[in-house]
Amino acid sequence: MPMTNHPRLFEEEAQEKGGPVNCLGLTFPNDDARREHFLAILREKLQDPEFRKIEGFPIGEDEDILALSDPPYYTACPNPFLGDFVRYYGRPYDPTEPYEREPLAADVSEGKTDPLYTAHAYHTKVPHKAIMRYILHYTNPGDTVFDGFCGTGMTGIAAQLCGDRNEVTALGYQVLEDGAIHRPERAVPFSELGARLAILNDLAPAATFIAANYNTPLDTLRFTREAAAILRELEAEVGWMYKTLHSDGKTLGRINYTVWSDVFNCPECSREIIFVHAALDETGSVRESFDCPHCGAEVTKPALILIYERYFDQVLSSTTLKPRRVPVLINYTVAGTKIEKVPDQYDLDLLKKIDELAIPHSMPRVELPDMQMRRVGRMQAAAITHVHHFFLPRAAQALSGLWDHASACSDARIRSMLFFLVEQAVWGMSVLNRYQPIMHGRLGGSQVNRALSGVFYVASQISEVSPWYNLDGKLSRLAKAFTARPAGSGRVGITTEDLSAIGSIPDSCVDYIFTDPPFGENIYYSDLNILVESWHGVRTSPAKEAIVDRVKGKTLLDYQRMMQDCFVNYCRVLKPGRWMTVEFHNSRNSVWNAIQEALQHAGFVVADVRTLDKQQGSFQQVMSGNTVKRDLIISAYKPTGELEERFRAKASGGEGAWEFVFSHLKQLPAFISKGGKLEVVVERQGHVLYDRMVAFHVQRGFPVPLSSPEFHAGLVQRFPERDGMYFLPEQVIVYDRRRLEVSEVEQLELFVSDERSAIQWVRRELSKHPMSYQDLQPLFMQEAQRVWEKNEQPMELRAILEENFLQGSDGNWRVPDPNRESDLEQLRNRVLLKEFQQYIDAKGKLKLVRSEALRAGFKECWQKKDYATIVQLAQRVPDAMIQEDEALLMYYDNALMRTGE
Repeated sequence: MPMTNHPRLFEEEAQEKGGPVNCLGLTFPNDDARREHFLAILREKLQDPEFRKIEGFPIGEDEDILALSDPPYYTACPNPFLGDFVRYYGRPYDPTEPYEREPLAADVSEGKTDPLYTAHAYHTKVPHKAIMRYILHYTNPGDTVFDGFCGTGMTGIAAQLCGDRNEVTALGYQVLEDGAIHRPERAVPFSELGARLAILNDLAPAATFIAANYNTPLDTLRFTREAAAILRELEAEVGWMYKTLHSDGKTLGRINYTVWSDVFNCPECSREIIFVHAALDETGSVRESFDCPHCGAEVTKPALILIYERYFDQVLSSTTLKPRRVPVLINYTVAGTKIEKVPDQYDLDLLKKIDELAIPHSMPRVELPDMQMRRVGRMQAAAITHVHHFFLPRAAQALSGLWDHASACSDARIRSMLFFLVEQAVWGMSVLNRYQPIMHGRLGGSQVNRALSGVFYVASQISEVSPWYNLDGKLSRLAKAFTARPAGSGRVGITTEDLSAIGSIPDSCVDYIFTDPPFGENIYYSDLNILVESWHGVRTSPAKEAIVDRVKGKTLLDYQRMMQDCFVNYCRVLKPGRWMTVEFHNSRNSVWNAIQEALQHAGFVVADVRTLDKQQGSFQQVMSGNTVKRDLIISAYKPTGELEERFRAKASGGEGAWEFVFSHLKQLPAFISKGGKLEVVVERQGHVLYDRMVAFHVQRGFPVPLSSPEFHAGLVQRFPERDGMYFLPEQVIVYDRRRLEVSEVEQLELFVSDERSAIQWVRRELSKHPMSYQDLQPLFMQEAQRVWEKNEQPMELRAILEENFLQGSDGNWRVPDPNRESDLEQLRNRVLLKEFQQYIDAKGKLKLVRSEALRAGFKECWQKKDYATIVQLAQRVPDAMIQEDEALLMYYDNALMRTGE
């Protein structure tokens, strides 16, 4: 790629404290003045009722939103300065600017132990080093990178660190004196050293707050001093709550953590069982069954009866119930030595004294909304209905004290970072922190951050840690991480709103998108975030949260619609011809298909899909729809306006199909090798190109002009073929030259799970050489032993052969040549459409269906614009048939929109 000299992107690099600051073309005497200026504008904006009607506007009072924000760079609400930010720092779209990239097909696997990555915990995040590889591949210095589901802001960190020579070199790349970046195996530079501009968004204030702290410059030394001072001040105020008597009866030790146990009644003798004493084995795990210490009866935990006790809830001003918990173990330190003891009378008297204290004012008084996690057993058993129920009395006092001290800091940047530190103790000091007595074979292992991730789960054994035990190590690690690698230049624009509603970013101004969106019902982000967000006073508005949530009535189709709206906005802001990378984590094919449909309907074209082999740390291409329990990397691009114009001008005559294929092939890698083996580019195979062509027509409302045989015959006539792949003439030259470098072709993984994949498997086998039915049958039976899709009508090998292949005079079956394949396709299509008509004529729900017949029928109805039949029949077959089939879902989704349902 050509190297260009870029001017320094951000001339307003941070001055010394108190020096002049430039921002969005304005000059301020210092950073405090800059903040006050934009806070005043934001304050006025918050008075506008229309502003608060923006989709995804968080739940919170004006003062809380302002206290969390640092405009114009970060706002804990829709960022009204984002348009100015992009226009001032970004570069407008220039259709004459040359840009050409293949999808990044190399392995991108980075560990999750980097100090900066681990500086703050969140439900999900992608290592910034992995994102750097994508940004370097797809962008140039000064380009704009966007992540609309930013989480903790790793995309922003990655964009900025692309300008750090040491960080780029640490990825294994070579950086020349002029900034040109090379991969070790290639002599031609692929990128250039330099920071990229980043735009970040998330629906959750908890996420954008973390992202802002990661991406804003920090005086690490001052922060460390302030944090250490807060911990000392807290010691003076509540340190007495964490004292215990040593065995000598006079020396006071400092408590590290106290273990609490639920108390149950034995179902046989009704006597009390202290859970920790009876149920834990020597490794700290809960036994499947154990003996009652009183009557000796063998019992299991589900059979036990949890004991409750009444207490006066100060926040609710009413008497209510809570599980009875008793302290069973105290871990404390005396003279630098950690010791364990059983609580004595001193400890019990101390706890009683703490119980009688008033709940601090800063403790959130927020009721939990109805959510999936409130309906599960352990949350119901724990009687948690409000945020303050997550905290034992002593933890409530200590955590509130930490929050109050952080709030009192006069420096806005340091105050924000203090909250960044303190909020990490919220989960760890709550009743979600499970007691785990043994770690790596050692008694008394660390009790920090022992909550189950991604869920509210209250165990029967709780470890109540002290604030110093929880935060001393975290503070040290934070200081080290942010000192060794500063948290960026601060030139990142961050907004908090619904991605689909962002209107402040101009059209076609973003150069690259990296995104890791929520998938299905993997994680209930807004529900989980309420625990931390309640302390900030600014909470996620869950209405536009793109998840599947049965409690909130959000179905898979709702999820697909919301994701589609988000991808539409992604497509709007992305420059034509540029790329988007989507990281996908889900164990359901139906969710994967929903994402594909949402992408295509938004206007993107998928060019590469790879599955992550977690054992090997590498990515493999997807051959079939079987993506269960795999992480995927999806590479998609926005077609150029030129292609769209040419396509629409020629679509009705069929030539639009070839305009698309020509353009699509240009976007695909010509050659991929790994370990001395050639890797087949799946997207270059005929049946995949056909599927992409069909989707391109359907998503734009055009009839599909070519049958599969006609399309394949046209491929052979127009494009050179190698190893089952099709190329442009200039690409095949590169392929033939590099083909000599490898020893063999790596076989793609193909699972036989339905009729379509069975046909692909037979075609692959017969492409090697013709075979008789007798020779092919044992091989097919071995493959067909895999689980056939539920509700899919099983197909015999003989039927597959007779409908799709030709038998020669020698009795062997072979793949028909393109000229004969069209006649065979017509005969097969008549059979499928006849079966489809039977489905239409049948009454009620259809339990067992041939998906190939549905595909043929849906395509026929689409050509005739009979959208109602598609919708009606789709609603009569099992939901999984539609949701787990990419083609059926595409026709159904588009037919739904055209019928207005």
